[in-house]
Amino acid sequence: MAEKITGKVYVVKDDINTDEIIPARYLNLGMDPKTLAPHAMEDLPKEYPAFLNKDGTCDYRIIIAGKNFGCGSSREHAPIALKGAGIEAVVAPSFARIYYRNSVNGGIILPLESADDLTEFFKTGDEAEIEMLSRGPMIYNLSSDKHQYGIKAFGPVADIIDAGGLTNYNKTKIRLVR
Repeated sequence: MAEKITGKVYVVKDDINTDEIIPARYLNLGMDPKTLAPHAMEDLPKEYPAFLNKDGTCDYRIIIAGKNFGCGSSREHAPIALKGAGIEAVVAPSFARIYYRNSVNGGIILPLESADDLTEFFKTGDEAEIEMLSRGPMIYNLSSDKHQYGIKAFGPVADIIDAGGLTNYNKTKIRLVR
């Protein structure tokens, strides 16, 4: 896992579901991140600014979300599409359990649980920096208030995240047992 993640943030409110993250009509495209990325966040309500540029690229590296990010149907395509677009972390006060598990187990994207709802302290386009500190990750808004905000420690899934996903974690554990 990277020690720091720096980049522009994209801010969304509560209950962003997997159909908004990657619409079901694209699931037949397979699991390739670069194939799914051009459709990431395509079905967000019109109140949100475009997630992707006209050429299909994404300027954002971090999503700041409200509670229950990734709710809806169980699909590992959601974190894969975001990763393909260039997102490295999603920061939210809570995640749908299946989205969180797919992100961690696949070693796809960092689901970071914030102590507070940060959607009031960041706006889309702000520059932010996440530091993965031993006492617990912190996120800083570099564009406006320069304040730091706490992120909950990973707890029992930290080793899986450090290994790059459940498959890599299990390979490490098998080697240790032999």
